[in-house]
Amino acid sequence: MFAGHLLDQPDSDMWDLTPPDAAFEAERHGFAWLDDLAAVGDAPARARAARWTWQWIDRYSAGRGPGWTPQLTGRRLIRLITHAQMLQGGQDRAACDTLVQTLGQQALFLRDRWQAAAPGLPRIEALTGLVLAGLALDGMQEQATAAVSALGREADTLIGTQGALESRNPEELLDIFALLTWTTAAQADMGQTPPAQLAAAVARIAPTLRLLRHADGALARFHGGGAGMEGRLDTALAASGSKARHAGGSAMGYARLSAGRTSIVIDAAPPPGGTGAAHASTLAFELTSGRRPLIVNCGPGASFGADWRRAGRATPSHSALVIAGASSALLGTGAEAGWLARGPVDVPVRLSQASDGQRFEGGHDGYVSRFGLTHARTIEMVSGGRGVAGEDMLLALSQADKRRFDDTRAGAWPAGLPYQIHFHLHPDVDAVPDMDAVSLELRSGEVWVFRTGGAVEMTLEPSVYLENARPKPRACKQIVLTATALRYASRIRWSLAKTQDTPISIRDLAQDAPDPDPDSV
Repeated sequence: MFAGHLLDQPDSDMWDLTPPDAAFEAERHGFAWLDDLAAVGDAPARARAARWTWQWIDRYSAGRGPGWTPQLTGRRLIRLITHAQMLQGGQDRAACDTLVQTLGQQALFLRDRWQAAAPGLPRIEALTGLVLAGLALDGMQEQATAAVSALGREADTLIGTQGALESRNPEELLDIFALLTWTTAAQADMGQTPPAQLAAAVARIAPTLRLLRHADGALARFHGGGAGMEGRLDTALAASGSKARHAGGSAMGYARLSAGRTSIVIDAAPPPGGTGAAHASTLAFELTSGRRPLIVNCGPGASFGADWRRAGRATPSHSALVIAGASSALLGTGAEAGWLARGPVDVPVRLSQASDGQRFEGGHDGYVSRFGLTHARTIEMVSGGRGVAGEDMLLALSQADKRRFDDTRAGAWPAGLPYQIHFHLHPDVDAVPDMDAVSLELRSGEVWVFRTGGAVEMTLEPSVYLENARPKPRACKQIVLTATALRYASRIRWSLAKTQDTPISIRDLAQDAPDPDPDSV
C-alpha cells in the first residue's frame, strides 16, 4: 500500500503494477518499502527485496523516468546503501558490481542536481542521500565532504532558533530530524565529526520533538502531520543523544501539559503561512493517557484524496470550538486555492501553575471579522494527570465587535448564534452515554468520564480517524457540545476525569484485539 492506495496483485511484481496516481509512483521509486522487507528479514522477504531492486535497475537506471528527481533519488540512495548488505547476500559478483555502479550513478546525479530540490525536506533528503553515498563509495569522499557542509547550511537555515519548522508540521520535523541524526551517525561510524551547524540543528530539534511527543510515544497530529511510525520518534531521539527539554512548555506554536501518564498538546498559534497543508486548528488539543490516545484530531487526509484532505483541514475535524459550522480559517480561492485565509492573527497564550496542577490559557481572533467573537480556551490538568477541566468562552470584546455580533444575530441568527465544541475520540475508545455524562473506556481498561454543565446539549456523533497507513478512514465517535451565543459573553465548562487512579508503575502491555472491520467508516 503506497500513498493510501492498496493494490492486491500477488502474482505481479511491483514494477508491473499500473500506479493509480503520481504519489503512488513516487513511493515506489523512493524505496522506503525496503525498510519493511528488511524488518521482516526472512528469506522470502530478502529475495523479494533483491528481485524488485534489480528489476528497477534493469528498467530505470539509465537516468530517466519518474524516479529521477533529487528528492526521490536521495530517498532511494539512503535505502539502497542502508540495506546493501541484505541486497547483496546470495548475489554473484556481477550483480553486486551492478548495484555499486548504479549507486555511483545516482550519487553523481545528486552531486549535480541536489540544488534543484525544493528547500525543506526534499533538499534535506537529496543531500542526505549524497552524504551517505559519499561515505560508502570509493572515490566519493570529496563529494561527501561538500555535501555534509551543504546539509549543515540547509539545516541551519531551515530550523529556527527554537527548533521549529515554518510549516509547523510535527511529522515533517521528525522526518528531517531522523535524516540529520542518520547523517551524524554515519559520520561517527567513519570517525568524522559533523559540522557544527548540523550538530546544532539536531540539538535544537530534539527538545521540540520531545514536547510534541504524547505519552504513548506518538506525535501530536497537526498541520498535515500524522503520529509517525511506531517507535520512530523514540529511536531518533535516542540516536541524537540529546536529553534537553523546553523549559517553558511551549515550542513551534504548540503548548504541552503533562502529568503522570497523561499528556495534552495544544495548537497555540496562528496557522502557518507559506504552506498548502496548514489546518484551521488553532486552540485544538489532543489528549493521551499512557499508551492510549483518548481525545484526537481527525488527522491528515491527503492519502485518501482531495476531498478527505480538505475535510481534515477544517476546524470541525479538530477537537476545537466551531461557530455556525465555519472554520476559524478558510481555504482560499483562485490563485490562493489550497491556502488558508482569514484565519487567526492574534493568539495570546499563557502557561501557568494552577492550584493543583497546570493551566493553559489562550485565545484567537479567527471569528472576529465574521461574527465579532473571540474564542478563549482554558485547560487545567490536575497533579498526577488524573483529571482535566476545560472552559471555552466566546467574547465580544470591543464596541466594534459588539456591533458586528448584533448585526450577525439580527441577520441570519435572531434566535442566537449556534456554536459547537468537538471532542473527537480515538477509534479504540468505547464511548457510552450515561445520564449527563459519557463514559470512555480505553483498551487498557482505564475509564474516563466526560461531563459538562449549563444549558448545553451533549451528543455522541460519528467521526473519522485518518491514518496514512490504512487504506480507508477509520470510524470513530465524537462528543459534541452544542449551544447558542445570545450575549456578548458565552461560556461552556467541561471536564474529563478517571474513575480511579492508575498507578504509574502499571504498564499497558495487553495486545490489541483486531476490530471486526477496522477500515470501514
